[in-house]
Amino acid sequence: MDNRTTGLVIGRLTFAAIGSVDVCLKGDFKSDILGQVIALCNSQFSDDAIAGHRLSDFAIPQLGTVSLISFDPHPLLDPHPYFEWFSLDQDHYRIELAEGDAWIVEPGNTGEFDEISDRLRDTLVSKLEASPTESKTSDQEWF
Repeated sequence: MDNRTTGLVIGRLTFAAIGSVDVCLKGDFKSDILGQVIALCNSQFSDDAIAGHRLSDFAIPQLGTVSLISFDPHPLLDPHPYFEWFSLDQDHYRIELAEGDAWIVEPGNTGEFDEISDRLRDTLVSKLEASPTESKTSDQEWF
């Protein structure tokens, strides 16, 4: 996931049963990872039939608004990667990973992400901007 463009989070996530999904969201990571490229690998990943059923109406690509993306989402919880957003249809999605399942990509190592990010900016940003949406919780805090 790439937040090097202010106000935009783009990237590609792989989901059980449906594979790779391009993501383009209005908003930013929280201050702990703001403006960074992050990589993730779910150590609990399982490609099973139940996932396919639960994701049957998941829009591809995912366009929407960031609610909270952070490696330290709540002061009363142990730090862990947390991704929460609302789709253009206001469907709510949340991914919580184990600590260590996501990391900041060092600036000199973003080459493999640059091509994907450039392509997604070229193809998805105009679709996101053409679809007005307001998330009721885009400025939400947990405390």
